[in-house]
Amino acid sequence: MAAQQRKTGLGKGLGALLQQDVVSSPKEQSAETPVNKTPSSPAGSINFIKVEQISINPFQPRTDFDETALKELSESIEVQGLIQPITVRQVGKNEYQLISGERRLRASKLAGITEIPAYVRTANDQQMLEMALIENIQRENLNAIEIALSFQRMIEECSLKQEELGDRVSKNRSTVTNYLRLLKLPPVIQAAIRDGDLSMGHARALINVGEIDKQLFIFKEIVEKGLSVRKAEQLVREVQQAKEQKKKGKKETPLAFQYQKIEDDLASKFATRVKLNVKTTKGKGAIEIPFNSEDDLSRILELLDW
Repeated sequence: MAAQQRKTGLGKGLGALLQQDVVSSPKEQSAETPVNKTPSSPAGSINFIKVEQISINPFQPRTDFDETALKELSESIEVQGLIQPITVRQVGKNEYQLISGERRLRASKLAGITEIPAYVRTANDQQMLEMALIENIQRENLNAIEIALSFQRMIEECSLKQEELGDRVSKNRSTVTNYLRLLKLPPVIQAAIRDGDLSMGHARALINVGEIDKQLFIFKEIVEKGLSVRKAEQLVREVQQAKEQKKKGKKETPLAFQYQKIEDDLASKFATRVKLNVKTTKGKGAIEIPFNSEDDLSRILELLDW
């Protein structure tokens, strides 16, 4: 019986609890019992479904899965079976789409499981998206950028306001706002947050800096000098104070919007402050890209395909 439980992916403890309610795996049924390959049980019931019949949820916000943790879960499933069923919706005869539980599904496939227990639910695309996003935000170890992208998708695709989103995911509005603001940071900083090279504390300090070139300068200081969150916050204050002092001195003519956008885009591309000097004579000017060392110069030249 233990071997049979491992093959179907259902853990012993769960099997004992659900003996009366679970739709049996075809291998557990007698020759006289017809196999129900297309479950039509009420929503919330558990069915055994072949893993090959389950397609990945296209709305899944998670893009990174820790391979070591996945292997450990796979080994556990081989021994104990899948304790927690996944959730799917039926989209055709013997065809299902994953709503939540992609990590469990991946680990089950890795363990060689051919059938796993699943809750079969009825859900339209918007409900699927919302359920998948909420399930991941609340129960999976998403990085801060993945959470921010999930929040953004819920607002845009589920037509939610920030207050409504906060209620759905049990977070206050300021927390939701801080996550969403991460998506306004330059791509190189977002990538560092995603990869775990920059903490949420550092990110919160950076989002309080308005200019991209200053964000990039502070980011480089944090990475190169290993600044703590407290020191990063102090550096932000110093940069902002210097900005205020500069305002009191000579005022520069602000760039037109289209030139400011170009300057910001270049600063993001080269991960350093870029100065666009536009002369009054139409069509003339210069681009200044400063560098801090020979290595920094080599990096910039590489980006220029030099």
